[in-house]
Amino acid sequence: MCPPAHFRVTYSINPWMDPSKPVDLPLALAQWEDLRDRYLSLGHTVEVLEPRPDLPDMVYAANGATVVGGRVLGARFAHAERAPEASAHREWFRAHGFTDVREPEHVNEGEGDFAVTDSWLLAGRGFRSSPLSHPEAQEFFGRPVIGLDLVDPRYYHLDTALAVLGGDQVMYYPGAFSPGSRAVLARLFPDALVAGEEDALALGLNAVSDGHHVLLPQAAVGLFGPLRERGYEPVGLDLSELLKGGGSVKCCTLEIRPD
Repeated sequence: MCPPAHFRVTYSINPWMDPSKPVDLPLALAQWEDLRDRYLSLGHTVEVLEPRPDLPDMVYAANGATVVGGRVLGARFAHAERAPEASAHREWFRAHGFTDVREPEHVNEGEGDFAVTDSWLLAGRGFRSSPLSHPEAQEFFGRPVIGLDLVDPRYYHLDTALAVLGGDQVMYYPGAFSPGSRAVLARLFPDALVAGEEDALALGLNAVSDGHHVLLPQAAVGLFGPLRERGYEPVGLDLSELLKGGGSVKCCTLEIRPD
């Protein structure tokens, strides 16, 4: 995670970002700290990436890399405003003992567009990550990659439209995907939790699950009951200030999967 010490919205690279709406920085930091403290209270370890003054979007740490089995596929950002974040993440991993760190050839925005299940690496495309990043990730991780086409710009990253709940269980919003991708998701995940538009617009799919607890935006009220029915414990959080940049729980969280 990376604290939003320098978070602001001064440009717009997704439909959620409106530079005319000021950010309450102390509130953004308090909301981020609440998320961090929830992870710690649930027994998780939180590593902190130092924020840089010239990179206001670093708080969205999920975009910096994808880590599977201790191997690190770095990011290559689509927009110049965020491009320097990629090297900051790679430097952090190398400084913390990760020896297999790849600088990618093709545009991918880390766990923004890569979601890891037990069987597959789900990979979004359409607004940010290049389709060419999918075979690159498959070759690097040695895991089958399933490409999914995003068609609604509000769901510009896969992690705004789909969350892995654990194993091969997911929840997703069908309206974010092309007809073919919806058919693929229905075939791969016939028992998936299917979210409605209202919860998707609250970024309710921008969630993190440890296999039991599911941390998600508290405004996604329609997901709480279905999650409980499936045996999960939803944990609602208010990250409304960070939503102004187009992110919530998952965007703020890069999951480090060790070897």
